[in-house]
Amino acid sequence: MGEESVGEFIAGIYADGWSRIVATMIRFTGGDWDLAEECAQDAFARALRTWPGTGVPRQPLAWLTTAARNRAVDRMRRASTEAAKLREWAAMESLQPPPYTSDGEIPDERLELMFTCCHPALNLDAQVALTLRTLAGLSTAEIARAFLVPERTMGQRIFRAKQKVAHAVIPFRVPPAHLLPDRLPAVLHVLYLLFNEGYSDQRHKTRLSLEAIRLARVLAALMPDEPEAHGMLALMLLHDARSPSRADAAGEITTLAEQDRSRWDRERITEGTAILERALRTRRAGPFQIQAAIAACHATAASTADTDWPQIVGLYEQLARVAPSPIVELNRAVALAMAQGPEAALPLVDALAESGRLDGYHLLHATRADLLRRCGRDAEAADCLRAALALAPTEAERRLLARRLSAG
Repeated sequence: MGEESVGEFIAGIYADGWSRIVATMIRFTGGDWDLAEECAQDAFARALRTWPGTGVPRQPLAWLTTAARNRAVDRMRRASTEAAKLREWAAMESLQPPPYTSDGEIPDERLELMFTCCHPALNLDAQVALTLRTLAGLSTAEIARAFLVPERTMGQRIFRAKQKVAHAVIPFRVPPAHLLPDRLPAVLHVLYLLFNEGYSDQRHKTRLSLEAIRLARVLAALMPDEPEAHGMLALMLLHDARSPSRADAAGEITTLAEQDRSRWDRERITEGTAILERALRTRRAGPFQIQAAIAACHATAASTADTDWPQIVGLYEQLARVAPSPIVELNRAVALAMAQGPEAALPLVDALAESGRLDGYHLLHATRADLLRRCGRDAEAADCLRAALALAPTEAERRLLARRLSAG
């Protein structure tokens, strides 16, 4: 394997194994999150230096975990200058389980890491940010972008979250069964943000979206009686099923109406709808189940025209009652326009625009542009498209809006 191929292989291991190594090292170091991340980074750096010459080891993840562990041992021994500290380290080392088993498998402690990050002692933003940094390996800049805050602000938020975990002596474990429901909303929020980060940016799809789906499956298995855990898994699967058609051959965004539905993953759709139906039978519908039901309406329709838009309007009304937000109102207006025409929806979108609650959200202006165009108000629609273009967060979205603007 050439040096370039080895580098690509290590990048793949990083994508899939970073969180497992960090989680293992957090437990091994007794909860030193910064040291765990530093040692994981050092292990990957060593692999980049040595594997091109020595070849990829038979058990690369175990090799990396051992390298990280050895780095931690070295750091902690050098830091333990007092005899009492040395005795403490020796006792701790004797109690630590091996970082991987005889067959080369390292323990999968990501779920423990997730519930630790989502401890109620942390506020929700800190829970989500800390998990995205530690479990998903996102950079501070990537997390700041997801939260729409400056990178420095996010860096401070993550630092404070780590300090609080240390000072509050938050245990690194999955909480007992009676405490799981209290932690669930934050864990669901984390997983869905993780999925969306990958879903919206195809460069991260394998590392984030598929990892979120895997962890959602673990969570659903751990909490079989929690319908929202299953609703979120169903929602992820139904969205992910449409991924193959979200861009054309040139990589340009295709809207839902333009997508080639023959390319949708029918196995994903079948699995997602089955999971959703089982969750809904509990008659405890929450936000994720309702969103999954909306996604199922889209995924099972033969075309945009055949979609049950009145049902989607009703589902958005239900969602607005249990999880009100201006974005839910905007999405309901889009569905209403499809069910009853743009004239029925435009006053709702105008009211949202006047409220100022979505001033920086490009899709508000793009939606209003579409409704105005369908009402024959082309000049106003063009102004809204220009506003959306100025706010669009990605180059692909800017190109889509520019095409609409040039098409008149």
